[in-house]
Amino acid sequence: MSKTEIKKSSLSISENGLEKKISSKRLEVLKTYKIYIGGQFPRTESGRYYVPVNAEGKKLANVCLSSRKDFRDAVVAARGAFGSWSNRAAFNRSQILYRMAEMLEGRKAQFIEELIQQESSKAKAVKEVNLAIDRLIYYAGWCDKFQQLFSAVNPVASSHFNFSVPEPTGVVAVIAPQSDSLSGLVSVIAPVIAGGNTCIVLASETKPLCSITFAEVLNSSDLPGGVVNILTGKVAELLPWFVTHMDVNAAIYCESDLETIKMIQEKSALNLKRISFYDKVKWNTEEGQSPYFIMDTQEIKTTWHPIENVAGAGGSY
Repeated sequence: MSKTEIKKSSLSISENGLEKKISSKRLEVLKTYKIYIGGQFPRTESGRYYVPVNAEGKKLANVCLSSRKDFRDAVVAARGAFGSWSNRAAFNRSQILYRMAEMLEGRKAQFIEELIQQESSKAKAVKEVNLAIDRLIYYAGWCDKFQQLFSAVNPVASSHFNFSVPEPTGVVAVIAPQSDSLSGLVSVIAPVIAGGNTCIVLASETKPLCSITFAEVLNSSDLPGGVVNILTGKVAELLPWFVTHMDVNAAIYCESDLETIKMIQEKSALNLKRISFYDKVKWNTEEGQSPYFIMDTQEIKTTWHPIENVAGAGGSY
């Protein structure tokens, strides 16, 4: 009995009337970038996300589309962290900022790659990462020095010593620069926390990759949870809550839209927020760093201390 030769069928399998073809091109798995609140990396409570694309139409990542609830959670975390952070020794804050620079230095390659994905050239990406590292070191150096520069002993016509010293404002809401995804982000965060404040930052909407990677740097840099909280999403959706929340003490806006600036000025008056507009600052130059940026989120406390008046007739110790 001869063996029956089994031949491979040439019949193609079809589903719903369409032939099933195996693609030779691998489907890229996009990274999901979460938000950063209270030292944790949760997904947005809304469950929404968006996919930014570069100029070539390439999808960059799945990015959380933060909601009002996410912002409220971030404010609670920032307020909870403010007491211990503002009371830390200035030298300790300096050490932590320097540690951020060290961790960022160790992950340069990843940041350069993300900047290139976001339409930067290799040379510009290297320059921007180096600038961000240097900027952290710059503000680390100012943590325990700006008080000496901006405080004063005031002459008064009474038997008192009169001192004026800067103190942190509190919780600061920041709309980060939209075009400078790393250097601009670092340049607005560093002076805020160097002065003892805590903050909630809305990262660049179109170039968000470096913001959450920078949050990973913060998370491994001894920075207490809640001091810096980073959200991603739409500026138009979240900005009203940034400037109307009653537990936010200051707001920073880094773009130049005049209608938005007017809205911030009006809404921030609800609880007399301190507001700063950095619409003309070039973050990739020396103009982007100054101890005066620290002072933008400081309040001046004046203290009167009574002393004995020994100048009058018969005065003595």
